[in-house]
Amino acid sequence: MKFFLSFAAGTRGAWGLGFVLLLALMLSTFTHAKEYDVEQQRIEQFFPDASVSAAEGEYQVRTLTQGDEVLGYAFQSINVVDIPAYSGKPINMQVLLDPQGVIVDAYVLEHHEPILLIGIPEEELHAFNAKYRGIKVDQRVVVGRSRDKNAVTVDAVTGATVTVMVVNEIVMRAAHDVAVSLGLVEDNAGLAQKPATVREDFYESATWSELTGNGAIRRLHLTKGDIDQAFKGTEAEGIDEAAPDEVDETFIDLYATHLNPPTIGRALLGDSHFADLMKELKPGEHAVAVMASGEYSFKGSGYVRGGIFDRVQLRQFGNVISFRDMDFQRLDDVYAEGMPDFSEMAVFIIREHSAFDPGSPWTLELLVRRQTGPVSGMFTSFELPYQMPEQYIERPQPTADELAAIEEANRPMWVNIWYQQSFQIGVILAALLLLTVILFMQDKLTQHPNFLKKLRHGYLIFTVVFIGWYALGQLSVVNVLTFVHALVQDFRWELFLTDPVIFILWVFTAASILLWGRGVFCGWLCPFGALQELINEAARKFKIPQYDVPFAIHERLWAIKYIVLLVLFGISLESMTVAEQAAEVEPFKTAITLKFDRQWWFVVYAVALLVVNIFTRKVYCRYVCPLGAGLAITGRFRLFDWLKRRKECGNPCQVCANECEVQAIHPDGHINHNECHYCLDCQMTYHNDNKCPPLIVKNKRSKRGKKAPAGPTLIPVVQVVDPQSDTPDRERSQPIV
Repeated sequence: MKFFLSFAAGTRGAWGLGFVLLLALMLSTFTHAKEYDVEQQRIEQFFPDASVSAAEGEYQVRTLTQGDEVLGYAFQSINVVDIPAYSGKPINMQVLLDPQGVIVDAYVLEHHEPILLIGIPEEELHAFNAKYRGIKVDQRVVVGRSRDKNAVTVDAVTGATVTVMVVNEIVMRAAHDVAVSLGLVEDNAGLAQKPATVREDFYESATWSELTGNGAIRRLHLTKGDIDQAFKGTEAEGIDEAAPDEVDETFIDLYATHLNPPTIGRALLGDSHFADLMKELKPGEHAVAVMASGEYSFKGSGYVRGGIFDRVQLRQFGNVISFRDMDFQRLDDVYAEGMPDFSEMAVFIIREHSAFDPGSPWTLELLVRRQTGPVSGMFTSFELPYQMPEQYIERPQPTADELAAIEEANRPMWVNIWYQQSFQIGVILAALLLLTVILFMQDKLTQHPNFLKKLRHGYLIFTVVFIGWYALGQLSVVNVLTFVHALVQDFRWELFLTDPVIFILWVFTAASILLWGRGVFCGWLCPFGALQELINEAARKFKIPQYDVPFAIHERLWAIKYIVLLVLFGISLESMTVAEQAAEVEPFKTAITLKFDRQWWFVVYAVALLVVNIFTRKVYCRYVCPLGAGLAITGRFRLFDWLKRRKECGNPCQVCANECEVQAIHPDGHINHNECHYCLDCQMTYHNDNKCPPLIVKNKRSKRGKKAPAGPTLIPVVQVVDPQSDTPDRERSQPIV
């Protein structure tokens, strides 16, 4: 970032002004939702006869109807969540939901993912999105493996794992938030927990006031004025309204409680009646007592005709539990000390199929109806919330697997990605540790050239096969452009943490640039660079002629890669999408990420660079690579110079300059660290007594300076035994002059 700012400040005239203006333009760029033709096409595909309303509410949701029937809902994910993808920009999707909160369709409207713009066919992404059809929004969906047995798992798209994990997060979070806002599901996202159980062994004597005081018995008191207020603004307003002097009179005074806990049940029913009730209940069934006084009956008379109680119902987790006459028992008497008188009392049985959880909150809903016509009426509902006191229940402790699944569900997305790629991360960290040891011990290792060359060739093979083709760890100039844009727009660490392999390699590369310069990455960690070097080494083994560019031309060709970098950066200020396409000047995606599996013209370009490399080493890296240019610029901040030189280097000695395969050593002997790939060949020559001319001369002078021996020296007498005979050979000694 400092480089680009200093570049703008130091550039004169129109170029500097234009650069600053483009930066300002980039700062003012934000992502807005817009309309796409494909939106209506997808809606018509799944809801062919639906009418589409205007976008409404916080999330700009459009309702799909047919007559008075709601068929579903449509919305754009960008209006709900703003999660950056690998490109640094969010992916915008249209999601269709049905009224039950089930995903009908999830379709990508717009993205800026480089791997999908030119690389992996978009059809693979659409095929991945089709897997969400039929999944309910409160389910948990995991890309890849999961320890959560209740989670829905989907396979990733090879080569685009980070992108599809972001897509998964966008679809499920956006769909859940919209469904909650529409009331399609309860806001209880996360793993379903095991229901609590009532403590049948816990009992303590309690009075009515004690049970109402600790919340075991809950009260709903409504006046006639409360009822009139509830119907305000409706068709039932003014019907059966209370007189001014009756507004504060009780309409209904209602109490509700859960009878299964012995402390509550025995206090209200007595020991004998409570025991009989518990015997009647089947496993998983629960009894609720409702008691009331006032002019309004919570039972009504509808259950007599139709068998269903139409004035009371229970709701938990968004599920409505209705009661029929077979779920009803008359409650004739209660025994709790200090309880008031009631005009009606009842026990309602919650059956096992309702999956009722006594430890979770539930609500008793009282429905009040007013007649608006001969056969028409209007309902309003009043809620009595209930939560069982903790001392009456026991919550099951989650198992180790459940705890792990809960932890996994609550982790940020990038953390889950790191867990899933733990093998690649571990291997790469070990490899980087080995490389660090090599670099710190370079003076010792370069004294053993045969060993170091074998070690280096093995490392290059690892870089191509594991880092490149397996872990997809090929760094790109697109990463640099994304980072610069993130700095001036909306920098978020999770954007870069979503690809752990790339993140680790970039951190190591940044550190190595400060210590040794750009050469460590270009010479050891770039998969395409390693592939070129291995191919060229093989060509040399087969005695294929090698051609070097004259140094005068060679040093001018260096400028090409810097021009390419500046052009790409300028394009990115106008359009990151176009810049990502222009970045195809890098053959990395073709040769490494996609392993040559793409359109023929990309393959021809990458293969052509490798063919040229057979005759002249690393032509692309030396003259074209914009990533190498960017690293060379930052390499100006290198802190140390660990490549050793002698005063004779360059004048008169040219051995290292002639042997440098990338021609990074100038004729005057100094090493151009902007072009050096840190192969350490020059250091192997530096320590070679038989190859480095200054060192050879120095050693000869050292030998000449030794004093001649004063007289002849006798060789010690040794006894030599003939292996064919036990008789020793004749012992002899000879003088050495």
